[in-house]
Amino acid sequence: MHTPFSFSLSFPPNKQKKKDKSFFEGLIFMPFTNMSLPIFLLWLVSIPFLAHSSPSQPRGTLVSCGSSTKQSIPDTSLSYIPDDGFINVGNKTTLESNDLLPILSTLRYFPQKSARKYCYTFQVIRGGKYLVRTIYFYGGFDGGKQPPVFDQIIGGTKWSVVNTTEDYANGMSSYYEIIIGAHAKTLSVCVARSNQTAANSSPFISAIEVLSLEDSMYNSTDFRTQALVAVARSAFGNEDSISFPDDPYYRLWQPFTDKNEVVSTQTIVSSSDFWNKPPEKAFSKATAGGVGKKLEIQWPSGSLQSTRYYVSLYFQDNRAASANAWRVFSVAVNGKTFYNNLNVSTGGVTIYSAAWPLSGPTTITLTPDAKSSAGPLINAGEVYQILPFGRRTLAKDVAVMEELARNLDNPPLDWVGDPCLPQENSWTGVSCSVKDTVTRIISLDLSNAGISGTLPLTIDNLSALHHLWLGGNKFSGSIPEMNSLLKLETLHLENNNFTGEIPQSLGELPSLREVLLQNNNLEGSVPEQLATKQGLKLQVSPGNHLSK
Repeated sequence: MHTPFSFSLSFPPNKQKKKDKSFFEGLIFMPFTNMSLPIFLLWLVSIPFLAHSSPSQPRGTLVSCGSSTKQSIPDTSLSYIPDDGFINVGNKTTLESNDLLPILSTLRYFPQKSARKYCYTFQVIRGGKYLVRTIYFYGGFDGGKQPPVFDQIIGGTKWSVVNTTEDYANGMSSYYEIIIGAHAKTLSVCVARSNQTAANSSPFISAIEVLSLEDSMYNSTDFRTQALVAVARSAFGNEDSISFPDDPYYRLWQPFTDKNEVVSTQTIVSSSDFWNKPPEKAFSKATAGGVGKKLEIQWPSGSLQSTRYYVSLYFQDNRAASANAWRVFSVAVNGKTFYNNLNVSTGGVTIYSAAWPLSGPTTITLTPDAKSSAGPLINAGEVYQILPFGRRTLAKDVAVMEELARNLDNPPLDWVGDPCLPQENSWTGVSCSVKDTVTRIISLDLSNAGISGTLPLTIDNLSALHHLWLGGNKFSGSIPEMNSLLKLETLHLENNNFTGEIPQSLGELPSLREVLLQNNNLEGSVPEQLATKQGLKLQVSPGNHLSK
């Protein structure tokens, strides 16, 4: 699988809204010079979760990381809730500045180096479609001068590298955006250390948004195996950004103008006529060419990694409706035909490719038909990199591990999100097999970890488990039956506080060769099949109350 190509989008942390301008007024674009990634500079707001949306609020959830109180965006109805209910690891801090947006004035950082990842968990609807934004503003919280570099992970897939160095040097904050499908009832959004993270620095995060999208939107993408990473979303000819409430799904449409002519529309387009629901305001202006002349646009700006992208382009004839008015042209991307003889009406039209190859600079060329009564034009466009959504751990294994985590009084700090994936960020003590079609848990080792709690009955569902080592802790309660653990080779439960009898099923496990149960409070007798099993190393004393 190729390395994900990510874009960091950024905005001034203290830019003030002008009353007579869009809330996103003043967006500019500039290259990220120390990485081959463009940066979009913008002013960003977000929204709280609402079970039932209203005209003043889109559907979604927003948290202000590190905040202890609800945060509101000045001059808007939008607000953020504290992140305490979404994560149980990390430290809060408040930045020492009086001119920051409320959501940028606090953050959560993660100095706990023992954890392999630090995850937020959101309740979602399985099968639903979501736009996720992560927002970062360093602010020198750790006394340093340069932001740390680290990874971000969604589900079990590495999403991108978070590098906000250039933005912070320019007084900007950054966000990243992805569209995904929910494969379970929860969605994890994580940050993690990487080989680029300095030893004396810690990953951090300022805010997270999870926004619900309609089923029809971006429906040519197979979200069971793919996600869409935002590269560009632009409204051509516009000088102001477009977002909520003009876009009820709270997407940000950046303004894009160049040397070409800008025209205004005379008719209104209905957003509901389009699968992707572009806002009506995105059709209010267009970049246009003259009659009989080609129109060329360099967009997206910057140089793109060589891979495949989801590309959607939006058009509307800006003139008043007329039976004799024709606006027909062909569309090419980097010289390759994207669509021939497109007939653009006043009702609007969109054309798209679910997997279009792009590499380097991008040029969109609109060539008018010889009989067209008007020149070509374009209103809006979206480009997303297609991100393979990686493997997933077998749902049954995940359910067992989540129940085990709930049964522990002090689980490891990174026991949230996918237990196995990404492989370098698996849960502490968990080893997995990732060579098969489905990822399975094959080993659990929490020896001498100082953990207390009980084992759930569902531990029997970890049918690929080879080794279960929990010795030297404070586990209590009974040892569950393990009838289905036919691959289990070693079982270490010594030096705990287990009570009850030794399960009969242990003697029936064909692969079992080592069982350590000493120094517990077990009673009864050793099952005969276990006691007489050939080639088995069995230790049950001292420390138990077993009869012979």
